[in-house]
Amino acid sequence: MDELELRAWLQLVRYSRLHADSLAPLFATFDSPVDIVNADVEALIGAGFKPHIAARLTTPDQARLDADMQWAQTAGHRFVIYTERAYPRFLRQLHAAPLGVFVCGQIESLQLPQLAIVGARNPTARGRETAEAFAAHLSACGLAITSGLAAGIDGAAHRGALRSKGVTIAVCATGLDTVYPADHRELAEKICERGALLSEFPPGTTVHRRFFPRRNRLISGLSLGTLVVEAALQSGSLITARFAADQGREVFAIPGSIHNPLSRGCHQLLRQGAKLVEDAADILVELGPLAALCSSALTPAELSVAALADSRFSTLPLDKEYKMLLDALGFEPSSVDQLVARTGLKAEEVASMLLILELDGRVEAGAGAVYLQTASGL
Repeated sequence: MDELELRAWLQLVRYSRLHADSLAPLFATFDSPVDIVNADVEALIGAGFKPHIAARLTTPDQARLDADMQWAQTAGHRFVIYTERAYPRFLRQLHAAPLGVFVCGQIESLQLPQLAIVGARNPTARGRETAEAFAAHLSACGLAITSGLAAGIDGAAHRGALRSKGVTIAVCATGLDTVYPADHRELAEKICERGALLSEFPPGTTVHRRFFPRRNRLISGLSLGTLVVEAALQSGSLITARFAADQGREVFAIPGSIHNPLSRGCHQLLRQGAKLVEDAADILVELGPLAALCSSALTPAELSVAALADSRFSTLPLDKEYKMLLDALGFEPSSVDQLVARTGLKAEEVASMLLILELDGRVEAGAGAVYLQTASGL
């Protein structure tokens, strides 16, 4: 689109509160977005705008629009309108989908089959490890991992996907000129390299609690399904899961100890019909055929990004350290301490690797905090 049209769309997004469902009736009256923003208040009210919205739309802050234009025209940035092919295909299915989204990073990654992984901002150590391990495994199997860039489970999910050289997408509740939380700035930069940051909020939008449910709706809307790892009963993650169910997407939950308050949200979801997840196969059985179908419909440009996340949905290939760990495990039950002594790896590295191998079906946890190699791991 030309600069005049781009500026008009940016003006509509910032000042009109329009959503995609509003476009058809508007274009029955106006020929283009430029015609809309150049109309007078009376014409806008006649087309259905509320008077205070019409007044705002006709008196925009031009300096702010200049800044929006500068952001959208910066390398690596895109403002994508609902009518464009680059608009995320699953968001297009939502009622009242955003009129446009702001994207930083690899825009083609938004067309990949995605799994949302969400959970507590203050998870247990085990919950954090579980989220990272599931994200690493499932991104290596071809799913882009989508989350909200928040502290806790969200950050662990993004890091897990990056660790396995997969694709990850962060949906933000602020403008993309702001990183929240601020200590995730480096993580956000890495996400842009292998995936994308996305927001429906224009640059300059700062943190506000009312924006997080809107962000959660997009997290679930982008994805084939949503996995909740740990969540309290009042967690925002349950809002994301409810959106997913309302959008006709799959909802998955990992059960936990009845003594852990962060398991109660997951247990509530399971009582409401979410699918219980014990290993990654539980998710791939449900989403694998859908994801493969999505991948088969990608354009050549989109497939070049899909190649980053092995879309064959194969088992996780083993690198040198994982093979060394399996060799150290041998054929007898072994503890983490024994494996640390045999490999020279750190305890937290061994624990994380064992969890991934467990998800992949190569090892299993035995009684007494020991691990055994399965037949498929030999």
